[in-house]
Amino acid sequence: MGTYSYSLHGAGCRFVSDDGIEVDVDFTSDGSEIFDVRRLRWYGLTLPEPLDVTEQDLRTAVRSLQPLLTEVRPGWFSVAS
Repeated sequence: MGTYSYSLHGAGCRFVSDDGIEVDVDFTSDGSEIFDVRRLRWYGLTLPEPLDVTEQDLRTAVRSLQPLLTEVRPGWFSVAS
């Protein structure tokens, strides 16, 4: 599983694995984790085999996963509860 470091920022937290993979989320007032396509794109670029996908393609892909994911505000998504 590896080791992760983290840094808190504004309304969220960025996690970085020991092999450089980054996951960055914000938190809503109820503590739910949310992400936008910019953060999702950055995650893909930090994978051991980087995945470079346009923001528009990511937006389309994420929206196709509804109802598993919910768009909590324009461009921001969360795992459905």
